[in-house]
Amino acid sequence: MKYYIIAGEASGDLHGSNLMKGIRKSDPQAEFRFCGGDMMAEVGGRENLVKHYREMSFFGFVQVALNIRTILSQMGECCRDILAFQPDVVILIDYPGFNIKIAEFAHSKGIPVHYYIAPKVWAWKEHRVKALRRFVDKLYIIFPFEKEYFRGKGIEPHFEGNPIVDAIAERCAAAPEESEFRQQNGLDERPIVALLAGSRVSEIKANLRFMAQIAERIPTHQFVVAGVGWISKEQYEQYTANLDVKFVCDKTYELLQISEAAVVTSGTATLETALFGIPELVVYGIPWLYEKGKPYLLKIPFVSLVNLNLKREAVREMVVYKPSVDEAEKELRSILIGGEKREKMLADFDELRSIIGGAGASDRFAADIVRTIQNLKFKIQN
Repeated sequence: MKYYIIAGEASGDLHGSNLMKGIRKSDPQAEFRFCGGDMMAEVGGRENLVKHYREMSFFGFVQVALNIRTILSQMGECCRDILAFQPDVVILIDYPGFNIKIAEFAHSKGIPVHYYIAPKVWAWKEHRVKALRRFVDKLYIIFPFEKEYFRGKGIEPHFEGNPIVDAIAERCAAAPEESEFRQQNGLDERPIVALLAGSRVSEIKANLRFMAQIAERIPTHQFVVAGVGWISKEQYEQYTANLDVKFVCDKTYELLQISEAAVVTSGTATLETALFGIPELVVYGIPWLYEKGKPYLLKIPFVSLVNLNLKREAVREMVVYKPSVDEAEKELRSILIGGEKREKMLADFDELRSIIGGAGASDRFAADIVRTIQNLKFKIQN
């Protein structure tokens, strides 16, 4: 069968590639066409890559407004390519600003739409639920707590676990030895605290300088920024200049694997860090107006996926206009080896793993997609 897949971010490229591998196991003759990145191209062939996510990633109102013509052009190109390819199913991976429009288009043409990794409408832009209910034939969720939410909105979601577990296992299997990693990246022998400041320039601006200030307070440890390839090293270094902070690029999992603790922004990174068994402090600098309006704007009790899944504060969240360096230092010291909160947090992470589910989610999701489309085609033919 023919599969058209759209991922607009680096995380989507990772999960998309694993999903494609799973589809191939259930449907060895699968044909792919996709918007994504290098990892998806390795599986589906670079000649089938329509757009790289680096060309598609526009976040925030200002970026979208400045690039609206480009975005509309990309949507048009994608829609035309879908019609030319005539897929048996369109599979959308998160990235709702773009993908929900594609869902509407594919639905209007009678093409089944499967949304893999549902957008986080429970956190913001809840109005998108109406579009999901109207244009998406099957919605796949990766967090157990989402079941109740979507059922309450009239959508029956499908859960098979979390593909992040597979992504972590795959990367860890290929990771170098700790001594080799340290040597390759110019790291000394001190214990490591990983700094995960985000994957967007706006997040780096809001969080990294504060994170780097914590490093000054704990010289016994080596603080290392986990950078991403589409943001230049210079953009990171402007916030860490003259501070004892190291930098690695596109090696977040390898870094976490050898870290003692981490300081993390909100988002998927909080869950990934926990699944590695690395105690963490969540920090996110927000505008003053947003802090004042947070009780009215934020529809969820926590911002970290760890706390949302456990339904309690297992990791400390400092989501404020001006985080306190003194407070952050105290919290971080409490989760380092010998700290009073470390063992309890590690026990909470064990509970989290049991909630999220084990390995193999990507293959299970893929098998369900293949089975669903095969059954649909059989019904149509008979």
